[in-house]
Amino acid sequence: MAQAADHTHDDGTSCDVAHGDGPAPRPEDRRLVVVYATALGSYLASWGRELGFAVTLLEPDPSVVTRGHRAGCDAVLHDAGSVPIDADTDVVVTDHHRDDLGPTMAPLVRARPRTIGIIGSPRHEGPHVAALRAEGLDDAAIATVQRPIGLDIGSRTPAEIALSILGGVLAQRSGREGGLPRTAAPSAG
Repeated sequence: MAQAADHTHDDGTSCDVAHGDGPAPRPEDRRLVVVYATALGSYLASWGRELGFAVTLLEPDPSVVTRGHRAGCDAVLHDAGSVPIDADTDVVVTDHHRDDLGPTMAPLVRARPRTIGIIGSPRHEGPHVAALRAEGLDDAAIATVQRPIGLDIGSRTPAEIALSILGGVLAQRSGREGGLPRTAAPSAG
């Protein structure tokens, strides 16, 4: 009688997971808060759910939330103070040009999520810094906001940016840096 092949990797993960036969992550263990109903937010919400996150969209302006935004989320909330956040929650702010940036972000930063990040270039100070200072947050609290967020994959479109961000969130959750695995150089023979 033939023995079954061992389908376990060196890190203990099973090949069955890649085939859809392994245990799926439980949404109660993975929470993602997407801040603002943007094109990027739509991708983050939809793909976040596919990755096993329970997704909440926080959009203070109900008039900009579309059916498409609602379809990708488990919940849509309009008050930052009502968003359930704990040490297992990842928060992604998808727009750094909003007039309500400070009042929207401040309660989220104070709630101390697992991670909180905002899109933007690292070449200059982000507008969230002044906005959060105006809300009374100190530099230590503001420094918990990651900017830029995601893996450096050269992303340009909302879909590519979402892929980068979700890849970065998953890498952090797994204690990994992200990127391609490093391999040994071929030996000269």
